[in-house]
This record gives sequence, C-alpha cells and structure tokens, in this order.
Amino acid sequence: MRRILVIDAHPRAGSFCAALATAYVEESRRAGAEVDRLDLRDLRFDPMLRDDVALEQPLEPDLEQAQRRLAAAEHLVLVYPIWWGSYPALLKAFLDRAMLPGFAFKYRPQGRGWDKLLAGRSARVISTMDTPPLLFRLLMGSPAHRAMGRATLGFCGVKPVRFTDVGSVKGSTPAQRQAWLGEARKLGRQEAR
Repeated sequence: MRRILVIDAHPRAGSFCAALATAYVEESRRAGAEVDRLDLRDLRFDPMLRDDVALEQPLEPDLEQAQRRLAAAEHLVLVYPIWWGSYPALLKAFLDRAMLPGFAFKYRPQGRGWDKLLAGRSARVISTMDTPPLLFRLLMGSPAHRAMGRATLGFCGVKPVRFTDVGSVKGSTPAQRQAWLGEARKLGRQEAR
C-alpha cells in the first residue's frame, strides 16, 4: 500500500485547489493507497524565520507534526495556485520553516555538497493558474515549477517531480472544471499503485 501525503497549499478552504485535492484524495484511497491530507491553512505557525540560524527557532507543534507526516510519505502531492508566477506565500513560509537542514537535507563538512534526506520519495504538483498553461511554460519559463521541482524538492532528493497544470481557471466553464477534477481523480488512481 503506497503512503501518500496530499498538501493543499491554497489559503482558502473553498478554493478549486481544495476541490482538486479532495478528488485526488478520494480516488487514491479508493484505489487502495494510505492517504494523509495536510491543509496548510489550518496550521498554526510563525511564517517568519526570526533567528539567524533556522535551527535555533523552535518548531511549533503543527510543524513538528507536519515533518512527521512528510517523513512517513512515499509520494507527495502539492496542490496550489500559481500567483505572480510562483506559489502562495503560505507555501513558501511552510517550506522555509519545515524543510530544515537535518530534516530535508544535510550539508557535508567543508562545504562539499549535501545529503538529500528526502530521497526515495516522488512528487506530483497540481497547480491552478489563470494564465494559459502553454504561455506559462513558453513565455514565462515555468518559474514556479523550476523553483519547486529543482530548487526545493529536487534539492532534498525528491524525484521524480511531475507537474499537472490546470488552467486557465478564470472564466472556465463548469464542464472544464469537471474535466480537471476528473484528471485529478485519474492521477489519484494511477499514483496509488
């Protein structure tokens, strides 16, 4: 049974991202996966790094629990909107505070590289956007995907990282939204194995 952690990183509970996360969760459970869902908007933590060294700032209980849930997962699913070419501040704050040295990665002595402490996990990113996905890729160069896939998850050893773009959401029809929810269900079913 595959252990999946679905992280809904949209700040609002009634968002289309929340609906996509729910569709993925329901279908992957139906397909036999052990699925945990983490809604970042429900966590209580200081989003600011307040000490010069991140490890000196104590983690709040919600972040400690989130780290345990990340460590237990074999597959990560992050669902979030693309705003200003990137992901929401809520997700950035979570990454800054939870993906710490000693948990997600560890620098080697004398600055000779690092150990990727989240190796052995894979990830799926489902991102909604108002920009047509083709324009996001061709004109903007997919900045959010590069940051998440390479500079964050890849840096910590998560691979492969696959991306599913949902858009343009603004002005979409109910039929289009149902099709996107169907795609999330299909991914949940496939990735449960």
